[in-house]
Amino acid sequence: MQEIAIEQLPGGATASSIRVGETLIEEDEIAREMQYHPADSAGDAHFKAARALVVRELLCQRAEHLGLAGDSQDDSEAAIAALLDRELEVPEPTEADCRRFHAAHPERFREPTRLEVRHVLLAAAPDDAEARDAGYRQGRRLIEQLTEHPERFTELAQRHSACPSKDQGGELGWLQPGQTVPELDRALQHLPVGLHDRPLASRYGWHVVVIDRRVEGREPAFERVVDRVRHCLREQASRRALRHYLLALVAEIGVKGIELDEDVDRVLMQ
Repeated sequence: MQEIAIEQLPGGATASSIRVGETLIEEDEIAREMQYHPADSAGDAHFKAARALVVRELLCQRAEHLGLAGDSQDDSEAAIAALLDRELEVPEPTEADCRRFHAAHPERFREPTRLEVRHVLLAAAPDDAEARDAGYRQGRRLIEQLTEHPERFTELAQRHSACPSKDQGGELGWLQPGQTVPELDRALQHLPVGLHDRPLASRYGWHVVVIDRRVEGREPAFERVVDRVRHCLREQASRRALRHYLLALVAEIGVKGIELDEDVDRVLMQ
C-alpha cells in the first residue's frame, strides 16, 4: 500500500470543540501541525491542520483497537501503514479496464509538444514601467532588423540579451511544457515556426523569439503507456477505497466539531 498524506478533508471545524470519539484535538496540537499545511492564510492552514489531525486520530484509534498501535510517532506511522495494508481493499485494474480508460482519456497520455527555441531577453522588472516600455520598443526594433536580416540573430543575441544563453547565440535548445516560466511557456505553445512578430512578456522582461522547429505531441499507442494507465486506475481505486474507509470510521468512532463528507477523497496519495 502506498504511503498516504492525510490532509485536505472538507467540512467546517471549531478548534476548541473537535473530538474524535472521546479524544479532544487540542489547540496546541493544531498550532504545531500548521507548519506542514501551507495555505493562503493562517486560518486556512489552521483548518487544514485540524482536519489532518482528525483523520490521523481516526486511523490511530482503529489501529489501537486492532492491537497495531505503538508508543512513538514512528510507531504510529508504521501502525497506520499496517492498518491500511490490512483493511483497505483496492481492486487491481484489468487490461479491459485499462483499455477503456485509455480510450476515454487519450489526452492524459499525449506526448508533449516540443519546440526548438532561440531568444533575446531584454531584461525589465515587472514593476519598472519605464524599463518595460523601453524594453518593448527595443524588442520591436530588433524584430524589424531580424525580419530583414535573420542571419544576424546570433550577433544581436550576443550583443543585447540578458540571458546566459547569449553565449550560445540565444539558443535555448528543445523545450517542452514546464521548462520555462509559466507566462512564457503558455505563449510559446501557440507559436508557429519562425520569428514571432512582437516581443513576448515574462516576469524577466521581453523576449524576441524564434521557433526553429516544432514537433507536435502525439497520442501514443496503448501498449506504450499501459503502465501509466494502470497506475492512474490504481490511484483512483485507492482514493475511493480510502474515502469509504474513512467515512466508515467516522460513523463507527464519531467525530464532533468538523464534518467529513463525500469529498474526503481529496486526501492525497503520495
